[in-house]
Amino acid sequence: MKVLVAVKRVVDYNVKVRAKADGSDVELNNVKMSINPFCEIAVEEAVRLKEKGVVTEIVAVSIGATQSQEQIRTALALGADRGILVEAEGRLEPLAIAKCLKAVVDKEQPQLVLLGKQAIDGDNNQTGQMLAALMGAGQATFASELTLDADGAKVTREVDGGLQTLALTLPAVVTTDLRLNEPRYASLPNIMKAKKKPLDVTNAAELGVDIAPRTEQLAVEPPAERAAGIKVADVGELLDKLKNEAKVI
Repeated sequence: MKVLVAVKRVVDYNVKVRAKADGSDVELNNVKMSINPFCEIAVEEAVRLKEKGVVTEIVAVSIGATQSQEQIRTALALGADRGILVEAEGRLEPLAIAKCLKAVVDKEQPQLVLLGKQAIDGDNNQTGQMLAALMGAGQATFASELTLDADGAKVTREVDGGLQTLALTLPAVVTTDLRLNEPRYASLPNIMKAKKKPLDVTNAAELGVDIAPRTEQLAVEPPAERAAGIKVADVGELLDKLKNEAKVI
């Protein structure tokens, strides 16, 4: 069984994101970049399935700038077998990414596609669902448990009322949640081996995909700073401020 895992290059989750001085976008110069944490969980799950003997090949694919090769190499160091980069510059919308992934899926014909449920930059939670729709395949989002067998895949996901278990026929699309697993660290030997693993580079034009944005980003600005708290003398003063200043009662 072949598994396709999508990985996205994002600002490291430990970095405090700042807007550019002109407010045009997020500042990315001299900023540490890494794999989107949810994508890293997807890679880990694919590797675990391979270690169980269920999966035979893991293909890591990324859509983005040339620098995204770094994140693909990280996925290769974590256990993926080969990588594919679809080069695309500028701000990519979820639909454009889904279309590029669909073109890669048509070429690779994987039985399972794993994606993070959302990226921590755009926070859209749309790509996996759009890809499944384009493929005409079943989907299970927010997976907290995944098992594969001869009949297909079973996915447990958290819903408001508790847990829901879905049965999917393959090929299918699954997006991963935080509780699915805890990603491993790449060892130094595996990092060195990853440099020799195959990584194919293509672009959206070669895949015949239109990635022109449908929306325009007008400005980026940080959230308003939160005002410092104050102490009140008694309950009467607290009620007065809640009623007349905060206007919540």
